[in-house]
Amino acid sequence: MLKSVTESFARVIHGLTVGHLTDNVIQRSKRMILDTLGVGFLGTSTEVFHKASEYSKIHSMDFDDTWHPATHPSGAVLPVLMALAEALPSSRTFSGLDLLLAFNVGIEVQGQLLHFSKEASDIPKRFHPPSVVGTLGSAAATSKFLGLSMTKCQEALAIAVSHAGAPMANAATQTKPLHIGNAARHGMESAFLAMLGLQGNKQVLDMQTGFGAFYANYSPQVLPNLDSHTWLLDQQDVAFKRFPAHLATHWVADAAASVRKHLVTDRALLPTDRVERIVLRIPDVQYVNRPFPDSEHEARHSFQYVACTTLLDGGITVPSFHKCQIDRPQVRELLGKVELEHPRDNLPSFNTLYCEVSVTLSDGATFTECSDTFYGHWRKPLSQEDLREKFRANASSMLSYDTVERLLKIVENLEDLEDCSVLTTLLKGPSPPEMVSKSIQDLTIPSYNLS
Repeated sequence: MLKSVTESFARVIHGLTVGHLTDNVIQRSKRMILDTLGVGFLGTSTEVFHKASEYSKIHSMDFDDTWHPATHPSGAVLPVLMALAEALPSSRTFSGLDLLLAFNVGIEVQGQLLHFSKEASDIPKRFHPPSVVGTLGSAAATSKFLGLSMTKCQEALAIAVSHAGAPMANAATQTKPLHIGNAARHGMESAFLAMLGLQGNKQVLDMQTGFGAFYANYSPQVLPNLDSHTWLLDQQDVAFKRFPAHLATHWVADAAASVRKHLVTDRALLPTDRVERIVLRIPDVQYVNRPFPDSEHEARHSFQYVACTTLLDGGITVPSFHKCQIDRPQVRELLGKVELEHPRDNLPSFNTLYCEVSVTLSDGATFTECSDTFYGHWRKPLSQEDLREKFRANASSMLSYDTVERLLKIVENLEDLEDCSVLTTLLKGPSPPEMVSKSIQDLTIPSYNLS
């Protein structure tokens, strides 16, 4: 029996096979892949993408999937596998099942590491999780895809730990999207360096001065043998976002939309002059407490902004975070009326948090609504059709209608794909300008309307 945590991870990475994949894991991971590809296409239209290109393609709009314990699991893994499938010699064919296996190995490693610390169960305060566990997830997925030996897998993890980590201070800035891009890149580099013979500390996951440096109360455990392996994704699904902002703001939007129904009918304008006070009862998450956001990235990390915009407009869309929307006088007026309260029982965990929104009018009437689970959360997952619509809306900013529909069909039947080059060929570049569908900035997606 293995006594080393690090060695047990290497054994799992090296030893898992397609036969270990369950139907549930395949279906859930295909949804994650579809969503991440769509978010990636939309991300190419952002200022951050143009400034830092591939580094931030997947995460530049804070629109990607979220797991529990908290991280964005797919964005550090999928881009690496797509790049490898395209770049490796054509003499070796990678099937859809090869892709699904490597993808799920990368997801599994992230989840297992997050379960070694109580701190990781809460919304992060110190390190941005994708920059930490995402780097090792990328290294694991790359190692699996390349078919590295167990020893090389162990070295890849050791090297990846030295590449990991980015501070939460850069949340709500243009630098945050670089975290997940760098995690993908550095994890892949770690696997290639291991393949070339570079060595690191073979006990790196066992040590407080190794991976334990990133989390308080770090208590690693040797992983079970492969014959008793169960996937974390089988037990814990991900959340898919309906609009590009910090996940905690989705509870706020849900509750605010319910309150709005008491104040106006349908899409009528909210009488902002009649609103006396807005109270948000939410967990104490400082980096999402931004009373007067000045940029799209700050607005995506603002409880206050998401609440006020939902009350004003009845819903949140991609254009809601454009500067011209943030600077509207009606929005700034409402922001000045917002107060935050942090109930003791409202803990900063994506699995348990809730949001209560109360709006008091000038005549003294108060309307209150609470959300403990929004549509898109793992307890109330997006339907497959709504996930398709999100993908179509995001991908149509770059691809023709026919290409979008072909991608949908391929990903939804990924386990039957014999050669991943069919997929990578479709992903290589944008369609000719005359074929590109109407820009996402002009799209209204009814299924995303929160009212």
